[in-house]
Amino acid sequence: MNVVESVRMSWRAITGHRLRSVLTVLGVVIGVGSVITFVTLGASLQAAIVGDVATSSPDIAATVGPADGPEGGPGSTESIPVFTEHDIEQLQGIDGVDAVIPTGQVGIAGLEFRDDRIRWPAVTATTAASFDEDEFAAGGPFTAGTNETVLNPAAARMFEENVSAGDEITVEFAENDSRTLTVAGVLNESTGFAAVGGGGGTPAIYVPTDPFYTTTAESPTTGERERAYPQLTVRAASYEQVGAVETPARAYLQNESDASQLKPASYEISLTTNDALVEQIQSILSTFTNFITGIAVISLLVGAIGIANMMLVSVTERTREIGIMKAVGATRRDVVQLFLVESIILGVIGSVLGTLVGLAGGYAAAQLIDLPVSFAPEWFAIAIAVGVGVGIVSGIYPAWDAARTDPIDALRHE
Repeated sequence: MNVVESVRMSWRAITGHRLRSVLTVLGVVIGVGSVITFVTLGASLQAAIVGDVATSSPDIAATVGPADGPEGGPGSTESIPVFTEHDIEQLQGIDGVDAVIPTGQVGIAGLEFRDDRIRWPAVTATTAASFDEDEFAAGGPFTAGTNETVLNPAAARMFEENVSAGDEITVEFAENDSRTLTVAGVLNESTGFAAVGGGGGTPAIYVPTDPFYTTTAESPTTGERERAYPQLTVRAASYEQVGAVETPARAYLQNESDASQLKPASYEISLTTNDALVEQIQSILSTFTNFITGIAVISLLVGAIGIANMMLVSVTERTREIGIMKAVGATRRDVVQLFLVESIILGVIGSVLGTLVGLAGGYAAAQLIDLPVSFAPEWFAIAIAVGVGVGIVSGIYPAWDAARTDPIDALRHE
């Protein structure tokens, strides 16, 4: 029996039991659709986050933390001010370094804007180099040595009235130390991976290190008390120079810096580049996507069982037909081919429809959470292959069971 004839007869058997066939295919549709939806959503999430990181400034973040932290890096968010002004000067002298940006926290008691007072624990002290002009929705960076501040969008919205560039807010640093700061600028919504994160839903308020940051430590090199910070960001002049900057910066910080002498013995200095951050994010998202996809694959197993069950029922119902086929010369191979083709058709139909459902579901989910839609084309081919595989695996036993039917007993079957 040629393949075309097998397809024709199989299609006639499928359409002869429409409801049963639809319910059987539905299991495969749900399985494949779930896999494609989660894969598309994972690819979209990864593209959005990695895209933001990859297009951010060519930064190298220097932090200090326990040596037994994840992947040998800092394992705690505890702030230890060990990077001195001397360290900043030495790093600034490395070829290819565009800026060295310190970051630290300044404790406060509260904020006030137009008689609306709220309690707030801290503001972030940094330098104007943390911000690029295109990161601002309004205004611009603050100026060192002035009573100015920069707000992210969430901070600008946390009062009863929204704060705008040029407005003034009162910051209560201590019981008898309140200062009025002019809002130099408000960051835009998309800023989030600069030296200091400007985006996100958590309010963030930035002030210049001079005059607000007062944490100091005695420099082992100079013997003088200097401002000391828990984090530095070394910004290369270009992405091409990140590697050339990282090597001497790492060597200095880990071996010669004030930080290497001020940090606890059980702590280590860690440097993280954007590329390393991208790899970490990709690894985390891939693990998460694979886990969710694995759960969705269980639906495919249910679909395969559904096809196998239908084919076994079909063999029972068509016992007399099988006997007639064998009586007129059909071989075991012909019978196996007929039932395998039928199960493969069901699998392919389910995978094709499931792919379309998955694409629609992934697109809708990405739009719902405001992500740029990114598809994984290789999964479309995998879906079709899975459909064929499910059809073959599900149909092997029923086809073999049909092929070994004795023609005389089959003809007697009622």
